[in-house]
Amino acid sequence: MSRIQSTLAALKAQGRKALIPYVTAGDPFADATPQIMQALAEGGADIIELGVPFSDPMADGPVIQKASERALARGIGVPQVLAMVREFRRGNQATPVVLMGYANPVERYDQKHGADAFVRAAAEAGVDGLLIVDYPPEECEAFSARLKEAGLDLIFLLAPTSTDARMAQVGRVASGYVYYVSLKGVTGAGHLDTAAVAEMVPRIRAHVSVPVGVGFGIRDAATARTVAAVSDAVVIGSRLIQLIESETRENAPLVAKAFMAEIRAALDA
Repeated sequence: MSRIQSTLAALKAQGRKALIPYVTAGDPFADATPQIMQALAEGGADIIELGVPFSDPMADGPVIQKASERALARGIGVPQVLAMVREFRRGNQATPVVLMGYANPVERYDQKHGADAFVRAAAEAGVDGLLIVDYPPEECEAFSARLKEAGLDLIFLLAPTSTDARMAQVGRVASGYVYYVSLKGVTGAGHLDTAAVAEMVPRIRAHVSVPVGVGFGIRDAATARTVAAVSDAVVIGSRLIQLIESETRENAPLVAKAFMAEIRAALDA
């Protein structure tokens, strides 16, 4: 059982929901990410999604796009992201880490270092799962098998437009959890329809055996609690990035921890 699977199973046994924050590696400071990750864990995060900066993030709205641009300008790429995970692991062996990003950096890393080098390097760094936005499930069975051999989970997105057939495809290869994109749009968009989420999650569960997390558009404790009532996990990214992007190097982890504690308290209430 992977670290993600055991974490989610333990939460389910306790009757609790998972809190999954997203931050972009290298933002707002190139050397602060491991400390921010630890602060998120201390504030109540159960799993951390760490964004791999990319120049053309098709699923991400302006907040995360700008975070990626800032990180890229600081020279943050896959090697630096893996180094951040290794540093985080020196002080935290418990909190699962999911790398979220796009195919190009993964495949470029393999081109430079050899076949399956990215999977090996991620596992050695202490990564627990991958969410590659532009990897479709029908092309990922072999990749999923390689990840499972390395002890990593492969996580997929589902959307309001996903058909039953697509959900079934995802159900065959996904592990860890699936991430339901609650909006027709990009990260950070508004107007989250919680009633629509409540209708969609049971449809997803009919096709997948892993827990269902919900993200895109969750910005505060009240919305997080409402979404958690019908899902297994809530994912928060854009709002967190907004809160820390203008903070000082010293304050950014403190602000991240306080925001997590607020959401955690709402989920546990």
